[in-house]
Amino acid sequence: MEQYPSRILEEAVNELSRLPGIGRKGALRLALHLLKQNPADVQRLGNAVIQLRSSVVYCQQCHNISENSLCAICTNPRRDNSVICVVQDIRDVMAIENTAQFNGMYHVLGGIISPMDGIGPSQLNIDSLVEKTTNGIINEVIMALSATMEGDTTVFYISKRLKDADVKITILARGVAIGGELEFADEVTLGRSLINRVPYENTLVK
Repeated sequence: MEQYPSRILEEAVNELSRLPGIGRKGALRLALHLLKQNPADVQRLGNAVIQLRSSVVYCQQCHNISENSLCAICTNPRRDNSVICVVQDIRDVMAIENTAQFNGMYHVLGGIISPMDGIGPSQLNIDSLVEKTTNGIINEVIMALSATMEGDTTVFYISKRLKDADVKITILARGVAIGGELEFADEVTLGRSLINRVPYENTLVK
């Protein structure tokens, strides 16, 4: 059992160690680092974290993060609202936006189907995606999910849900490595994969 010279320090370590990828030793290093900083700098950090949690919400239309009920992408009149790019999470939206190769809309699932992790279709934003395709505006749904078993399973499930919708379903060209996570693909590869996307039905084993 680690002994701390201060209860406040111990509480800070306990909270920091709850962050993903940070163990107790790393949390202690962070806490000691903060103690050495200017109080005003630490105050700004604390305020930024509090504001992040209290002021940032999810877009009601695409589930991207936003400071308003609709995000900046959904309210941008220059975006093509006939094309929806389906992604796993917000990091993928950021990765695709950085390519400057896509001018449509997004739909963030909030994860992918993974029975091993206890994540099923009902826990993802799939119903709202299916509902979008009934408005007569959407003509293409791009499945921009990671080329993993879980990603492919999710694409297959969604394609079945959309089989009666009058939309074209495409997936990224396999310039994105099989088994690779979308957020780690370089911008050139990801951009080319978007441009060279292919109909999903062409990828199915007959």
